Amino acid sequence: MTTENPLYQRRRLPTATELQAIPWLQALSADERDRAAADIRIALAHTGETVCRSGRPVTYWFGVVDGLLKMSIDNDLGQTTTLIGIPPGGWFGEGTALKREAYRYNIHALRKTVVAGLHVDTFHWLLDHSIGFNRFIMNQLNERLGQFIAARESDRLNNPELRVARSLAALCNPVLYPGVGDVLRITQQELAYIVGLSRQRANVALQLLQERGLIRVEYGGLRVLDLAGLQSRT
Repeated sequence: MTTENPLYQRRRLPTATELQAIPWLQALSADERDRAAADIRIALAHTGETVCRSGRPVTYWFGVVDGLLKMSIDNDLGQTTTLIGIPPGGWFGEGTALKREAYRYNIHALRKTVVAGLHVDTFHWLLDHSIGFNRFIMNQLNERLGQFIAARESDRLNNPELRVARSLAALCNPVLYPGVGDVLRITQQELAYIVGLSRQRANVALQLLQERGLIRVEYGGLRVLDLAGLQSRT
């Protein structure tokens, strides 16, 4: 949230309920938690609004309290590729924050999304002082690496069912996105954006996964019945 970003102008202090939804706070000591909580800011991102823009310097480490974001990159021809979706409980950009470099991706809200931000200076203070925070970041980086390797593999395969299965498994990753649980609140159109398929092809893939007993499509989203099955789907 730079000063030019409308989100910055709408930032506010978090509520007690919003703080409870931030997973890494529980890994801190009382003093560390108090310092971090005092520096966290909350803002509501509207549908389609930009949270991070490629080329802008990092100022905050971000997380999703409620809603859904997507991470994408643009090539020289102006074509956009979606990398991942970020559901509730997910924090992202720790690599960028670690190096204090400019963002190499764009983050947009797929729906109204409550975004939390921790200033990059406090992020580095926690790295210098908190063992619990360091462990959380190490787990994040490890899980994120596995996520991108799986996404790269899926992109090479012309199999819509497999791509949807792997994307759903990634969105329900309990380490990266602890706020999701067994029920993923997502529309078929939002899933299509994240996977890079048409809504119709994504819907067919969902029906096949449901027939295999891996998911159950429900009103406003879907229930994951077999996460391991989605992860191993080939």
